[in-house]
Amino acid sequence: MSDDTWLSINKARWEERVSIHTKSSLYDVEGFLSGRLSLGDQEIHDMGSVKGKSLLHLQCHFGLDTLSWARLGANVTGLDFSEEAIKQAKKLAEQAELEAEFICADVYKAPQIIQNQFDIIYTGIGAICWLPDINNWAKTIAQLLKADGKLFLIEIHPVEWIFGNGFDLAYDYFHGPEGLHLIESGTYTDGDQATINNDLVNWNHNLGKVITALVNAGLMIKRLDESDECPFMRWDFMEKAGNSRYKLPAEYKSIPLMYTLEAIKP
Repeated sequence: MSDDTWLSINKARWEERVSIHTKSSLYDVEGFLSGRLSLGDQEIHDMGSVKGKSLLHLQCHFGLDTLSWARLGANVTGLDFSEEAIKQAKKLAEQAELEAEFICADVYKAPQIIQNQFDIIYTGIGAICWLPDINNWAKTIAQLLKADGKLFLIEIHPVEWIFGNGFDLAYDYFHGPEGLHLIESGTYTDGDQATINNDLVNWNHNLGKVITALVNAGLMIKRLDESDECPFMRWDFMEKAGNSRYKLPAEYKSIPLMYTLEAIKP
């Protein structure tokens, strides 16, 4: 699949879903405007203080997490390939009275558009599966980090991706560069919402590929934590684990659901 094909398919999907997400209870924009942070407590703890640091959020969607880091004191820049998402992010920053820069571009073009480097690059849940080339992603991060700068990645574990909605083994753990072309109507916030652009292309990047790509790009892996909890109810039989997280019931075998990775640019 050519770059133009996967990019146009995924971009059309996300452009349509921005307006659904900004109105959803999952994102809770009203709560954010009232002072709520969209980040998890563990995520904030693991990141450490961001006060006064420059932070670039890649694949920022409409900016809730980006602006949450701004609320915690970071000097933030958010980047996303959706024009509608960036439009809504700028609107939200104005409503929340928070300083932020938002740029519309796909990740691979970021070094051509952004001239400065950052103390922190952050990328959040459900982001890298939309990118075909994990090596180019890692090189992009290395280019945009300052010396001693930190990548903070929190993501869905690639093992979780192989399970379907019925907790069945539905997808391959390993697949080729063409990715997985699916047709899924609705969205993860409002599944019964009527949608038109329902095609998507995803790539399940296993931990070995992610780590190797970052090391080959010149970064040092400082920490990799795997967790059997996640911040959303992936399957309807999951139980609350505390701190707004969910886990599988005790009668199920434990599997990794999320991972957090930190890497430093020497």
